[in-house]
Amino acid sequence: MMKHNSILNLEMDERMDIGTYLLEQINDYMTHVRGGRVSPELSVDAVAEHARKLSFEHPVSAREAIHHILEGLRQYQVHTPHPRYFGLYNPRPNFMGIMADTITAAFNPQLAAWSHAPVAVEMENYVLKEIASKFGYSVETADGTFTTGGAEANLTAVLTALVHCFPSYAKGGLRSLPTHPVMYASAESHHSLVKAARSCGLGTDSLRIITTGSDMHIDVHALHHQIQVDRAAGYTPFLIIATGGTTGTGAIDPINEMANLAEREQLWLHVDAAYGGASVFAPELRDLLRGIDRADSITFDAHKWMSVPMGAGIYITRHKDILHKTFSITADYMPKEGADLDVIDPFTHSIQWSRRFIGLKVYLSLVTAGWEGYRSIVQHQTEMGNRLRQELACSNWKVVNDTVLPVVCFTDSNIPSKIQSNFASFICQEILRSGQAWISVYKINKAPVLRACITNYDTTEEDIMVLMQLLNGARAKYFEEASERSELNQ
Repeated sequence: MMKHNSILNLEMDERMDIGTYLLEQINDYMTHVRGGRVSPELSVDAVAEHARKLSFEHPVSAREAIHHILEGLRQYQVHTPHPRYFGLYNPRPNFMGIMADTITAAFNPQLAAWSHAPVAVEMENYVLKEIASKFGYSVETADGTFTTGGAEANLTAVLTALVHCFPSYAKGGLRSLPTHPVMYASAESHHSLVKAARSCGLGTDSLRIITTGSDMHIDVHALHHQIQVDRAAGYTPFLIIATGGTTGTGAIDPINEMANLAEREQLWLHVDAAYGGASVFAPELRDLLRGIDRADSITFDAHKWMSVPMGAGIYITRHKDILHKTFSITADYMPKEGADLDVIDPFTHSIQWSRRFIGLKVYLSLVTAGWEGYRSIVQHQTEMGNRLRQELACSNWKVVNDTVLPVVCFTDSNIPSKIQSNFASFICQEILRSGQAWISVYKINKAPVLRACITNYDTTEEDIMVLMQLLNGARAKYFEEASERSELNQ
């Protein structure tokens, strides 16, 4: 009888035991996370000590190892699944997404070649086409790929735009181009574009940062002017990036107006809708992204508003052949079983080569929640954002950003500008120290303000009221201490 190597594989009874134990622990965490601290009280030494507590020289049981990891995560991380995590776009993962990642880890399909994981590839293709149609693309011509996140999707956009506008780039690189290409994005755009400019060889000087108006939307007139200035100086504009929901304020650039400009100037238009793209799931919000169907390509992160585990980025385009032109390659060692079939091997279609089944968590979430389920989630979180704005106004806080998305930036209008930074920092730290909620500080026109974003499908009106009590209490404490220091009268 063949003897199994149980050092890595484990015996069936032990697998069942630790599997049951782990599922119980996950259920316990997801059920009771609301009752714990949102953010930990950090000690670098304590965290490092916990990480090094178990020795690789002296192995422990699987159950002990898992228990150690779970204890560390419970104690030493910001709990983004907590309903009062009002932070960045890191939502509570839905349970089917968690199960999907478990299935993916167990079956470990290799998505480089279609023939190695045909059903996985076709499930991803199905999801990509369906999401593309939500953005108004034709399912017959739309194409796309799953990515590790929005940063990779944005890099893919820059590369495909370069190949589209400069066909020699794919083979000859930048040295084959007669002039220096330049691209354009707003001052509120995601900083992954800076990395993309560096990664593709253009350099950060090729990224033109365009000013925004008081509404934090890109100034289209300034954009048009910069394009003309660059052309006159001998540069070659090739790409405009619109943002469909900025990280800081949830601002959505005027996509339709930018599409008009891109068409006139014959430039590639990419929309980074990593967060705000889910607005198309709710008919009442769809008009926020008016014109997105005219974009040449779109970035969308399913691990944001679709609440699947990180990372699940998506790049989609209305140009059927551009991914092939950009990434097509032949490798003799790759499987050839699908060579005679009308299929595409994913490794010829994206930056990644070997990769995991990213799309399963989106597929499994959609087939169990449906589009109607996601419409209600987007609607609920939008309503919670509106409720927060109402409560802030009732408590004499001033909302300073203008967006329908549940991203709320605010301050106290009675605070003198010279101490606004100190005020925002004090309030934020008081909230974090309480452990009952998590918010952040963001600068709008160089002025620090407080920022709270609804990212959790489990956040309720009661959670909004807890945050308001914390905010009002922290403000009262600040005024009391500032009055003692005579700060407010200076």
